Amino acid sequence: MVLERLEALPLGRFHYKLLLVTGLGWLFDSMDTGLIAFILPVLAKEWGLAPGQMGLIGSIGLIGMALGAVVSGTIADRIGRKKVFTITVLLYSIASAFCALSWNYQSLLVFRFLVGFGLGGELPVAATLVSEYAPSRVRGRFIVLLESFWGLGWIAAACIAYFFIPLYGWRMAFLIGALPALYVCLIRLHMPESVRYLLAHGRVGEARQIVVSLERQLHVPVAPFVSEKETVPVVAKASFRELWKKPFASRTIMLWLVWFGINFSYYGIFMWLPSLVFQQGFTVVKTFEYVLIMTLAQLPGYYCAAWLVDKIGRKYTLSTFLLFSGVASYFFGHASTAATLMMWGSVMSFFNLGAWGVLYTYTPEQYPTAIRALGSGWAAGFGRFGGMAAPMMVGALLARNFGFGSVFYMFALVFVAVAVIVLSLGVESKQKDLESISEGLVKAK
Repeated sequence: MVLERLEALPLGRFHYKLLLVTGLGWLFDSMDTGLIAFILPVLAKEWGLAPGQMGLIGSIGLIGMALGAVVSGTIADRIGRKKVFTITVLLYSIASAFCALSWNYQSLLVFRFLVGFGLGGELPVAATLVSEYAPSRVRGRFIVLLESFWGLGWIAAACIAYFFIPLYGWRMAFLIGALPALYVCLIRLHMPESVRYLLAHGRVGEARQIVVSLERQLHVPVAPFVSEKETVPVVAKASFRELWKKPFASRTIMLWLVWFGINFSYYGIFMWLPSLVFQQGFTVVKTFEYVLIMTLAQLPGYYCAAWLVDKIGRKYTLSTFLLFSGVASYFFGHASTAATLMMWGSVMSFFNLGAWGVLYTYTPEQYPTAIRALGSGWAAGFGRFGGMAAPMMVGALLARNFGFGSVFYMFALVFVAVAVIVLSLGVESKQKDLESISEGLVKAK
């Protein structure tokens, strides 16, 4: 009864406020990730860093993100989505402020690890929370729109890099990245705990109170609950082993491979993008301008994916966007003029970030409530290994005199490979009720 009434709620102010509150967290996360990409070429010049050292600065944050995603996904299924979301936002904000105080290369590595731990922990939990509140008919659109805040964060990072770094230096950029600490208070005021999480843990009274409160906010006639008892979905205890039981083993394999591939390509490309463009002969200021233009192309990519994901489905939208990301990556690596560089870079951003939005929609839908955050966290965590490897691999390739085109030829192949994996192993989940996935787990028992 509680879930039926939750699902029947009309879209209203609550849903959009939840999207905004969680989206702002993603914006600040993205801004921090983008800032390190823009800071790297400046930092390399000031500290005299070798390409391998630059790659490690990018990769150490991904190591933290991998651990953060796994740990937060595990405990979010035990202590709640809201608590974990708040803790992780606070952690990465404080660590970002300490990055501004770094006194040498080693201290920066430590602080970047802590930033990554908080960042990696927040993203899958936020996606899980929104997916558990958004009605089935618009759930895909909502998660992609949530992911679109990532693009806004990159735009903010590019603007900070363009306007602040040349005047005030890289330390000021890190201090600006610490602003989300103030945002934690907003989270506590405006974000309820997941109703599905509460029901799965037998907290029926709290779940009912939230649903009644939402009905009143959305001007829905409030009816009393007929029975004191509530039919709670039968769900398994959250454990890593559940991810490898039928029918979830094939989904887990597919998601881990796709997360690995998209992380490898995304962080390999965008962590090095300002430095690679700079190496093509453009000045630092011109580099920031070109990367900002490429970043702006992310937004229409998200909005296009948000429209398609509930029209043609998650599986086909994701595979299409991944495939075209690979095509654009190939031509970007072979661009010979500023115009073609910007054009193919913009196309690459359009499809790459649109694919991210669909993946964040798709992942939580593959698991039931009891293991949803756990499954999402492990998929994201495993994917971060791809993100760790890519910046270091690019640094190693450049140190061995591999060209700009060779690096992007590698990324193009990875994009095409993961597109094929989605088509081969993916299960469509468009507009399916989340509880139908829970029933799949029960039947498998």
